[in-house]
Amino acid sequence: MSKNSEIRTRIKAVSSKDGTKTALASLLSILIGLIVGGIIIIAVSAFNSDIGLKGGIEGLKLILFGAFSKGRDASGELVFGFNPVNIGNLLFRATPVIMTGLSVAVAFKTGLFNIGAPGQYLAGTAATLILALKIPSEVIPPFVIWIIAFIGGMAAGALWGAIPGILKAYLRMNEVLACIMTNWIAANGVTWIFENSPLRNGGESGKVGFIMKTTANGVATAKFGLDKLFPGSQVNGGIFIAVIFAVLVYIIITKTVLGYEMKACGYNKDAAEYAGIKSKRMIVFSMAFAGALAGGGAALYYLSGNTEFFWSTYQSLPSEGFNGIPIALLASNNPIAVIFTGSFMSVLSVAGQQLKNLTSYNEYITNIIIGIIVYLSAFSLVIKSFISSDKKIFRRKSTTADENTHSDEKIISQAQRQTEEGGGA
Repeated sequence: MSKNSEIRTRIKAVSSKDGTKTALASLLSILIGLIVGGIIIIAVSAFNSDIGLKGGIEGLKLILFGAFSKGRDASGELVFGFNPVNIGNLLFRATPVIMTGLSVAVAFKTGLFNIGAPGQYLAGTAATLILALKIPSEVIPPFVIWIIAFIGGMAAGALWGAIPGILKAYLRMNEVLACIMTNWIAANGVTWIFENSPLRNGGESGKVGFIMKTTANGVATAKFGLDKLFPGSQVNGGIFIAVIFAVLVYIIITKTVLGYEMKACGYNKDAAEYAGIKSKRMIVFSMAFAGALAGGGAALYYLSGNTEFFWSTYQSLPSEGFNGIPIALLASNNPIAVIFTGSFMSVLSVAGQQLKNLTSYNEYITNIIIGIIVYLSAFSLVIKSFISSDKKIFRRKSTTADENTHSDEKIISQAQRQTEEGGGA
């Protein structure tokens, strides 16, 4: 076998794998979303004389490379390069959405759609802030308070996630409806808790409806030297914790009996029950596990010490919870892939801020792109099946061509044999 044919064989072997098809489907979803977003940007520039074609090109550059934007130079041209503030903020924003992406992915493994991540995120937020700000740091060291608040946030998220799990397992209530219900109960419950709370930030002028930062009690996530690499940004060690959780979830799902039982329930609950797996218990555990991850995402976000929780008379649901859904779908529920899809969503978020600050575009154009990618991610299985069918069609055509070639060769050889026999006679 020649070297070229050996390379082709290896490429075919890799491309035929299920993981490769899944990755291609996700990349196509992202690519189509970016193309549509680019068309929207060009269309806006064409109909807006204040922006013009040059502004449209700048908008495209910022969408693709906004995380590396360094602003404008003296001549007004965009400058790109390593921007420690943008990169650090990208990692900071990726932290909570990686956790909520893991939350949705874990539930999917058990055949459940955890649309309740926003409510679990809010439950974790409330528990984390109360513990981090109420426990006196004069008595207990701040790092111990940090651990208590983080565990408390995860526990609150687990408790809130277990509620739809119990309703699903024992009352056969659809988990989507149960999650929507718990989402709005959490939203109004958090509003009620913080409405007259002494934790409200009243010390800074113009602050209305904000809860104090955890640094008010000396509690903040350690930087682990990231502040030196990305000075001026919000980044902290929370990104390391999120990545560690992604690895742990991957190990649990793929290498343990518990993970096997979760996936067995997701594939076929009745067959899992027949095999001796307690499916009801597994459903409750899966939703509680998912809730703990979402609550942990909120804890990492607010324990950073540089973020404030905003509440109003009508508390909205946090986008971090909903963003976990497309992140998990694009990652095909693979915990390791969630790290990268979560980071990609953060890239678009940073790009939106750059569009707002450096051009006349509205930052919400990036939300449109994210929305398109969300819709396409829901069809990632369709795209994957389309890729697979194309390869099957190609393979079928190749096989048919080979069969036709072999049949032609047989006909020719038979004709030659008959001619030789006739000549001999």
